[in-house]
Amino acid sequence: MNNLFYSKLAISNIKKNGKTYIPYIITCICTIIMFYIMHSLSINKGLDEVAGSANLKTILSFGTVIIAIFSFIFLFYTNSFLIKRRKKEIGLYNVLGLDKKHIAKVLLLENLVISVISLVIGLLGGIVLNKLMFLLLLKMLNFKVVLGFQIDPSSIGLTTTLFISIFLVNLLWNLFQIKQSNPIELLKGGQHGEKEPKTKIIMTIIGLIALGSGYGIALTVDNPLEALSLFFVAVILVMIGTYELFTAGSIALLKLLRKNKKFYYKTKNFISVSTMMYRMKQNAVGLANICILSSAVLVVLSTTASLYVGMEDTLRYRYPRNITIYTENIRSENIERVDDILDKELKENNVKIKNAFNYTYNSFVVSKINDDKFSFEAGSAYDSKLNAIMTINLKDYNRMAEKNITLNSDEIMIFSTDNSYEKDTITFGEKTFKIKEELNKLPFMDKNPLDIVSSYVIITNNIEEINSDMKSSAYTIAFDMNSEDKDMISLSNDLRARFVENNLEASVDSVDENRESFLLMNGGLFFLGIFLGTLFLMATVLIIYYKQISEGYDDKERFEIMQKVGMSKEEIRKTIRNQVLMVFFLPLLCTIIHIAFAFPMITKLLAVLNLINKPLFMMTTIVTILIFTAIYAIVFAITARIYYKIVE
Repeated sequence: MNNLFYSKLAISNIKKNGKTYIPYIITCICTIIMFYIMHSLSINKGLDEVAGSANLKTILSFGTVIIAIFSFIFLFYTNSFLIKRRKKEIGLYNVLGLDKKHIAKVLLLENLVISVISLVIGLLGGIVLNKLMFLLLLKMLNFKVVLGFQIDPSSIGLTTTLFISIFLVNLLWNLFQIKQSNPIELLKGGQHGEKEPKTKIIMTIIGLIALGSGYGIALTVDNPLEALSLFFVAVILVMIGTYELFTAGSIALLKLLRKNKKFYYKTKNFISVSTMMYRMKQNAVGLANICILSSAVLVVLSTTASLYVGMEDTLRYRYPRNITIYTENIRSENIERVDDILDKELKENNVKIKNAFNYTYNSFVVSKINDDKFSFEAGSAYDSKLNAIMTINLKDYNRMAEKNITLNSDEIMIFSTDNSYEKDTITFGEKTFKIKEELNKLPFMDKNPLDIVSSYVIITNNIEEINSDMKSSAYTIAFDMNSEDKDMISLSNDLRARFVENNLEASVDSVDENRESFLLMNGGLFFLGIFLGTLFLMATVLIIYYKQISEGYDDKERFEIMQKVGMSKEEIRKTIRNQVLMVFFLPLLCTIIHIAFAFPMITKLLAVLNLINKPLFMMTTIVTILIFTAIYAIVFAITARIYYKIVE
């Protein structure tokens, strides 16, 4: 047989298996486009002119790595499905006289055709769409649009190398599968798993424990730092629980339903339960994958969208006033110099300020021993017992609050940023102080239950009395101004220059100067979230599509037998509809449950990034779920139609 025969056979095989290979090729093309665009953007020199672009490029580089890893895993998983569906066909070739080396040659040519088509179209698509995505990124970041068009050879080289490697690994796996099987096994490749699956009680219990533990961590985590350290533990536990319950728990549930005679011995329930019983083991992994990928889509999109939409809230939380001046290790005479410089600059620039406050303070970290005792020996940064303390002089508080409160040397007032303190005394090291009053608000700070660590503001006669190791104090001035943005930035620059001239170590932060860096970070994360969300969604759709095709071919003969033994077409249609609806929407239901339990933990994680607007995150999550559900339903309608055509 000449090479032309093998080439024709390879092309013919791809055409005959178009229902499975065309979606696979489209997925390969889209994945190549996404990887090329992400890598090209991460090294785009057009971003170098933007202040803070290093952080943005780091985010994009991180996205490139994630897409590369996911592409390898997902395309390998998809290829495994394809070769499984074709085992019977390959076994037939073997029986008809083609040796395994000839079959290997056909598979090699098929892989070569798919690789060339995917790489050529994918790279061309990436090159064409790259500029569009670059413009979209600049638009999201409110940057000036840069004209011009460029093709990055390094991105082409890396993309080609990566995906040739993926296609090569898939080919080697396919050849290994063929080599390890004999013709009879190949001919029966699509018929494995027909024995009734056993009830795996231990796996079901493990799944329940793992899922319950993951949910428990998500619901009981106390603060953002603790959430940060336990998030991946909770994710892994939920993933384990999801896979165990879909594979073992579903079988246990179906067998419980079978034992309920009133429910089971009804035509539609009898057929649905018995059919799913035999197919659930094969379905379970795919359904669990759909659930995990759907959860990833919702988490990625809802969090990054919340950060982008809520950027102004985040900015205002971090900088409650237009301009803030910080000084550390400052003496009283230098405080007066700072005030004088500020007053002079305000007069020279004819700037009127409002909502101003200024105070002297000490800040340090302690570790909670019990409810009212704290140690100066603080532990790890991720220790849930970590607490932040700020001490402020009583005279500064009275001035800002316009009050005239007096305190004895052993008395203090306390303000808790998250929860109420509700104790009569507080001990720092060996010193105990009486709580004269617990304050519900401060002139310069609001309560925030999502603070990264629990924080207390202590009002005292002498700020060094609490912690004698603090030998010097810090000083803060903050105010709003009724001016244009450029005036705010101009005033900030002038103040910095004056402080340097007077040898004062003072930092000046303004909202408008930091808005650009916030937009870079949050806009970059949202852009990455859109890319990864699209990638995960594409994977979800493809798994759903292949699962429907696989189930269609597996169920076709079964439903033909049911029709022969007396079931009407209408009864069969109802049975099919019930089964498809049950199997298809089970992962979506589990996904929504996962998101609901994860919500409190993700809320605390967002607080690490200074997003404390919980209603905004809740609304974004709900909208994301609704949009995803609509897309999911559309995919269901399309794939279910294909399933019905195969079965009927």
